[in-house]
Amino acid sequence: MSNETQFRTDVVSPSYWKVTFTNGPVNLIDVDTIEQLAELLTRIEQDPDLTVVVFRSENPDFFMAHWDFLADTARVAAMKPGPSGLHPYADNLLRLGKVPAVTISAIDGRVRGAGSEFVLSTDIRFAGPNAVLGQFEVGVGAVPGGNPMGRLARLVGRGRAMEILLGGDDFPAQLAAEYGYVNRILPEGELDDFVDTFARRIAGFDKVAVTGTKHLTDSAAPIPTEEFGTALTTYFATAGRPENAHRAQRLFERGLQQPNGAELDLGRQIADLG
Repeated sequence: MSNETQFRTDVVSPSYWKVTFTNGPVNLIDVDTIEQLAELLTRIEQDPDLTVVVFRSENPDFFMAHWDFLADTARVAAMKPGPSGLHPYADNLLRLGKVPAVTISAIDGRVRGAGSEFVLSTDIRFAGPNAVLGQFEVGVGAVPGGNPMGRLARLVGRGRAMEILLGGDDFPAQLAAEYGYVNRILPEGELDDFVDTFARRIAGFDKVAVTGTKHLTDSAAPIPTEEFGTALTTYFATAGRPENAHRAQRLFERGLQQPNGAELDLGRQIADLG
């Protein structure tokens, strides 16, 4: 991938930012995404006035497809640790969950794998009626690397977390909402306006009160830093093994990482690889 900017940051007001992802036809996550998100998180952490950040996609069909299967693995392995001491991918997710500002994902379209790990690290997830979420990694022989195990177990309960993670299937918006994977679904065409109104409401409140409330809520169900390091280490040890190469190859033959084909119903495609 090129190192072109992969998202646009709009400063709605000093206390409210919108971040819109724009990375190619399906919004893949790659090494450049990791580096650019790290820079954005530093800006969010250091801004004294920022109270709420909304993440959205320019593409109505794909919020964030997943990790780029064609990413430069040598470059990934050579990345220097982030501020937490973790690999920058895990560090970004850990930091995203802890930034002082409230973070909201406005999910239209598909968000799977690393994309799902991203939205799970935000504080609040609202979805449009056509949203699809999932963690498909087991279907290609890998353990998820961004600690969705820890996020989902605390969010939806152990049994439902196991269903999402081990089934590797797509979860349409309605079922995702029933499980608690997302907060709620908005009717067709109402997602952006609802999220904007909600974000402006929070942005108008006192930042000390908002930040303090978020911190104490997180303290009720803390996620240790070590979980993120262990998850990513396990992902690196399981992803890309030769015995599973045929699975990824078959997905590419069916249109993986293209806006049409396998990406449209990846949960079913994963099951068909069996």
